[in-house]
Order: sequence, then structure tokens, then C-alpha cells
Amino acid sequence: MGAFDTLAIAGSSMGVHQTWLDVLASNIANVNTVTPTSQNAFQAQMLVVRSAVGGGVEVAGLVQGDPQGRLVSDPGNPMADADGYVRAPDMDMSAQMTQLVMAQRGFQASVQVTKQAQETYTAALQIGRS
Repeated sequence: MGAFDTLAIAGSSMGVHQTWLDVLASNIANVNTVTPTSQNAFQAQMLVVRSAVGGGVEVAGLVQGDPQGRLVSDPGNPMADADGYVRAPDMDMSAQMTQLVMAQRGFQASVQVTKQAQETYTAALQIGRS
């Protein structure tokens, strides 16, 4: 492990956590998005992460949720079909919020590791100058 591997690993973690936060923000923002029953529902996204070559992590891709969603009775909605139904995303808001907390904590931990590594490297440089 090289001298700056800690920074690279923490940096990759921050990037993945930022992407995770962005995906969750999109999901949460669209939790109440409805479409006509003739169209697909908003598809929640889930992040797929893998170990990166040389250490750290990277985004491997996104998995889309169920395009069928769930049918919701909303006869007053202008997009409702003849039976009064619209299509809503099939996602659990509490699960999205739980993941949001986990992503925030992971990002914060990565930032803290980066700060500590920078302080350690700075202290080592100061010792070398003395």
C-alpha cells in the first residue's frame, strides 16, 4: 500500500456515496410521480457498487425498479383511466430514507478519513522539514 492509497480509497468512497445520494434524491423526489396506466411508472434506481482495481470502490451500474409500479385509485386525476386508476412508482419511502441516512453517514466517514490522512501527511512533511 502506497503512501497516498488512503486518500485514493477515501476519495473513491466519497464519489460512490455522492452518486448514491444523487440516486436517492431522484427516487425520493419522484415518489409521488404518477403516470397514466398505459405508460410505465417512474422506475426507482438502485446503485450497484464493486471493488475497484487497485483498491477503493466504483459504481458498476444502476438497476431500474419495476416499470409496472403499482396501480393507485385516483379518479379525480386527469391522467386516470376509465376505472379511475393511475400508475405510481413501486418504492418504499421508509427504505429510501433509511438508505439516505446510510449514504450520508458513509460520505461523512469518507470525508473524515480524508481529513485525517491529510493531517497525517502534513505532519510527516513537517517532521521532514525539521
